Amino acid sequence: MTTIRFNNLLLIGAYTALSFTSKLALASNQQEPILSSSTVISASDLNWGHLNPLRGNKSPAAANLWGDRTKNKATGMLVKFKPGFSSPAHIHNITYRGVVIKGLLHNDDPNAEKLWLPTGSYWTQPAGESHITAANGQQNLIYLEIDHGPYLVKPSSQQYDNGERPVNLHADNLVWLPFKSTPSPFTDVEISHLWGKHQKGEPRASLLKLPKGFKGTISATTGEFKAVVIDGQLSYQSAHRKQPLNLSEGSYFGSDGQFGHNIKTEQAVTLYLRTTDQFELESL
Repeated sequence: MTTIRFNNLLLIGAYTALSFTSKLALASNQQEPILSSSTVISASDLNWGHLNPLRGNKSPAAANLWGDRTKNKATGMLVKFKPGFSSPAHIHNITYRGVVIKGLLHNDDPNAEKLWLPTGSYWTQPAGESHITAANGQQNLIYLEIDHGPYLVKPSSQQYDNGERPVNLHADNLVWLPFKSTPSPFTDVEISHLWGKHQKGEPRASLLKLPKGFKGTISATTGEFKAVVIDGQLSYQSAHRKQPLNLSEGSYFGSDGQFGHNIKTEQAVTLYLRTTDQFELESL
């Protein structure tokens, strides 16, 4: 038996994120209840600010999905670039990861030849390394993630070598593998591992490709589970949200602890998944 407690309505900026806590009944051998919480945010409800407030309207727009980019904490955000955008050479105080959602993006050394990365491409930008970022689509949107903050932009005159090296991975060069899950194997679901250690409690991330007509549950067992819609649209439900919610590119859903996310697709969908434990798929 499951008792569901609606915790509170969490306001993040000027958009509303639904956040709930679920209390599961105790098993005979348990001393403490298992707690889980979940959040779902539609991309259409986001409040946008400036990624680099010092540049004002010349800066790309940014919106937090989880975390807070102005604090010393891990954060996932969306960044939106105007057509033809090209930044001056600069550095960051922290390393970040980027996944292209819409448009064409270039991120590299200021003197490098342009490598335009389409939807589903992935790159990393080491802290301290001078680079530029440019956009070449009518709509240009990325998911940007940091492991700690705050996210700051500094002049390239302050560049330094932190020992890391950048990665630019075009979507065509991703390695996709069949996704193996129990109890229900899916022969048409694929996964591409991007970064991290596959040890319990260690963060890692992958791209998960779901086919048209997929209907199933993504179940997280323990730890954090964060999902961003990179390509396509899906219908989302959970124990905390009985009414279906359509989530387009840039939308987010996540949970902490044991939780199941119910998904239906009418087109192929690609998700970016950040987890600290294994997750499973089960057909509905």
